Amino acid sequence: MARLEFFFDISSPWTYLAFSRIEALTEKMQAELVWRPILVGGVFNSVNQELYETRANPNPVKLNYSVKDLKDWADFCGLDINWPEIFPVNAVNIMRGALFALDHDKLPNYARLGFEAYWRDGLDVSNPDILSGIAEACDLPINDFLTSLKDNAIKSRLRENTDELCQRGGFGSPTMFINETDMYFGNDRLLLVEEKLKNENLQK
Repeated sequence: MARLEFFFDISSPWTYLAFSRIEALTEKMQAELVWRPILVGGVFNSVNQELYETRANPNPVKLNYSVKDLKDWADFCGLDINWPEIFPVNAVNIMRGALFALDHDKLPNYARLGFEAYWRDGLDVSNPDILSGIAEACDLPINDFLTSLKDNAIKSRLRENTDELCQRGGFGSPTMFINETDMYFGNDRLLLVEEKLKNENLQK
């Protein structure tokens, strides 16, 4: 069985698009899906600092098209995406919480609710009250969840995932690896991921 790692940060709208389809894709292709929560800001700080300059001084023509492109993709994926007033958001706690949810077999639902809270409803997902609501909706133990946000082991794991992505050549979210070495970046690469997994299955 092929193995697909999905490195992701809830603060990225393009990652939301990919997340909405990745489970169905891996189920269809009979691949193992491995969730890898990261902090994309940490990735940018390490290997992609030019993105900050692009954000500060966007090309208006490209920016206008990017808005259209995001809407087109959201329509294609059946998602309601509204640009939040708070952007970028501090995603540290929601992504630490993702590791707690992963440990409790609740990651897909947690991430879905996190993406919806931020990209559909425009909520401040750095707010502990918002995060508590997401955790409660996932049937996670609230007190343990909130404690995990300050847990040193959780902090270290999130840093390690982020550092690992940089070391393996990643520079943003979503980044996917098939069988550890075959890297794909971006929501629009899912078609290539599917084709590669299909070929992997044919070679069995």
